[in-house]
Amino acid sequence: MSAAPAAEPVSEPVSGPAAGSPLTVGVEEEFLLVDAATRRPVPAVEAVIAATPDGLPGHVTREFVSNQIEIGSRPATDLATLRESLAALRVAVSGAARRAGAALVPIGCGPFDAPEPSVADEPRYRRMAAEFGAVAAGPGLNGVHVHVGIADAESGVRVLNHLRPWLPVLHAVTANSPFHRGRDTGYASWRSVLWARWPTVGPTPHLRSATHYEDLVAELVESGAMLDRGMLYWYSRLSSHVPTVEVRVGDVCPTLDDTVFLAAMVRALVGTALEAVASGEPPPPVPHTVLVAAHWRAARDGLEGMAVDPADRALRPAWEVLQRLFALVRPQLERHGDATLAADLLDGLRRHGTGAARQRAVFARRRDLADVVDYLAGQVDPVGQVAPRRGTGPGV
Repeated sequence: MSAAPAAEPVSEPVSGPAAGSPLTVGVEEEFLLVDAATRRPVPAVEAVIAATPDGLPGHVTREFVSNQIEIGSRPATDLATLRESLAALRVAVSGAARRAGAALVPIGCGPFDAPEPSVADEPRYRRMAAEFGAVAAGPGLNGVHVHVGIADAESGVRVLNHLRPWLPVLHAVTANSPFHRGRDTGYASWRSVLWARWPTVGPTPHLRSATHYEDLVAELVESGAMLDRGMLYWYSRLSSHVPTVEVRVGDVCPTLDDTVFLAAMVRALVGTALEAVASGEPPPPVPHTVLVAAHWRAARDGLEGMAVDPADRALRPAWEVLQRLFALVRPQLERHGDATLAADLLDGLRRHGTGAARQRAVFARRRDLADVVDYLAGQVDPVGQVAPRRGTGPGV
């Protein structure tokens, strides 16, 4: 997400799932806007929004700083519809960026050393910047959020308890920000490290009830750690404006395949949690401190290293832990008709690696970070790739 994310954008209301019906799923993606000539972040959000056509299948909104923009799909019950919505939004906003002399880049944070971006022209954002000082400073940080429909808040908080142990491996799946200030940080998701400066960022605590959830939110607002409930930045939470559980742990994904795979896995994990709640199965007792460590490991290694296995808290290859999660949620993938597609997308992820691994592979060819930006811009919309550079050397 941005250095200080916006309140949740207004989107279409969705009803909670009826018993046995498919769970609705929707996705929000945040992108960096870069100058088409220099590849550096550019404060172009107002120009891009103005150039974006009306009637899109979802929403397009500002984010906290002026070099970011966010899209949000319509809620869907099938992945094909979700993909169509996101594809239309990505291509339309990429075209609008091109008309504004910019490019749309799906990256967790910008790789170059660049001036601090200005805060977007919104009173709430200005208040957040004033209240939180240097915590709010920094580059645009771009995430992906997956919403899954639930019946009510009480079932939602119980689902959140069951999600907690598995979110680190989904965090690893989305790692897409290894470079910052002109160098490799040694992390697969440096966005996560920068984002953790905010006081409410972290694993969702174990929740006793919906009342307990609301009490915690009220206490955090009262403490000043957040100005309003939109600043509740737990890695999963209840949406404040639609009846969904929202998983918000990852970097924005480079491709639609990556995003659709994440959406399928999150929906299947929520469905698995709902079944566990219905049967009275308690959530796995993973301590908060262990989850913090597991998320740090996910940010550092992505899927190319090690992960904390929630079953016994042992350190194992991240791909092995992801395979265990896939096996766990496979019945829900099959229930929603997603199993074959999700397996194919998992195979593709295994072949190509995370976004962080792909960025590093592109950089290794010429040691030019501008190549990384160009590669990612082309993943959004091949037609919208930025113009060839002239006379440029290594971008480090």
